[in-house]
Amino acid sequence: MMQRKVLETWVGVFVAAGIFALGTLAFRVGNLATSEVSNAYKVSAEFENIGGLKVRSAVTMAGVRIGRVAAIDFDPESYQALVTLNIDGHYNTIPKDSSASILTSGLLGEQYVGLDPGGSEEHLKNNDRIKLTQSALVLEKLVGRLFTNFIEKPASDKK
Repeated sequence: MMQRKVLETWVGVFVAAGIFALGTLAFRVGNLATSEVSNAYKVSAEFENIGGLKVRSAVTMAGVRIGRVAAIDFDPESYQALVTLNIDGHYNTIPKDSSASILTSGLLGEQYVGLDPGGSEEHLKNNDRIKLTQSALVLEKLVGRLFTNFIEKPASDKK
């Protein structure tokens, strides 16, 4: 009888640990862990393709999270995705000619916006637009180009 209670206790501990692990994973995958950005200013950037970028995705510079994606819209004039970034107010010395890229991290393929600093003396301010952007890498297009280049080579080059 005593062994059965000990066994049930251990089963309960493992079930509770499993539920805690699933909850933690859900917060990490959903980017809900630390979504607040203090004293933020908004910056926008246009991309041809944003891939799987989502609202609340991280904005990083040199690997440090400096903000979050605030909104994703479609610009009907340029036919591009307009991404609005909330940058933490502590990072108010980012050069105005910085570039933005959509990058992928982790095993789950989570996408985020990475900023690379420029060399301008002026800094980004509220409602500025980043002009230099690099869209998300689309694997299907990359594989298609690889096969197209392979097929188009003359037989003498394939040796």
